Amino acid sequence: MNVHALRRPLGCLKTALRQTRQQKALPLARSLATAVETTTPSAEAAASSRPPPPPPAGKKPIINTKPPGVTHHRHFALAPPVPSIRKTHPDPLPALTAAQLTKLDPTGARTRLFDRTRPDAAKAGDVAILLRGQLMRVGVEMWHKIYAPTVIGIDIIWRRPKRARRARLTYMRQPKHDMGSVAHLVQAWKKERYAMRGKGRGASAAKTGGQVGTRF
Repeated sequence: MNVHALRRPLGCLKTALRQTRQQKALPLARSLATAVETTTPSAEAAASSRPPPPPPAGKKPIINTKPPGVTHHRHFALAPPVPSIRKTHPDPLPALTAAQLTKLDPTGARTRLFDRTRPDAAKAGDVAILLRGQLMRVGVEMWHKIYAPTVIGIDIIWRRPKRARRARLTYMRQPKHDMGSVAHLVQAWKKERYAMRGKGRGASAAKTGGQVGTRF
């Protein structure tokens, strides 16, 4: 007779009873859920709980830590603001320019030569300073510093009979306005000047094509 076959059902029953005792010893699992009611706050409570609005763009909030009527700190006095450098040190360039003009042009003749408010000033179209020359049929432009010590003098050898429409370098650059070589005007001016030297400064000389100016 096989005894192991009879013990197997008893072993399964013993295991089932052991699991039942262990479940009784553990706390009962909660299978119920608690319902929560959500209440909407009132309009006044919502307005009071909102943060304050931000300051407008471009303006920073001014925080005053001093009580009204107090111009100094509680523990130490505040120093006055530093004066602006524009008030303590004015622009030196105008004074420097005036000093240099007094040194380079003591009589002020060259300044008056290009003063637009004067009727005898050099105007566009006058032959005084050659802004464009012809070298191998190529336009050549050159800067002339009228206040430079190397410039001995400026002579207006010919004045334009009519006023030019443009007072720019484009007046000389355009072919239709380019008067070409002024060598004949220079030669005529030299002859007239030599004649005036021979006859005296009070004598009048022959004029060719315009008015003779003075030297600056």
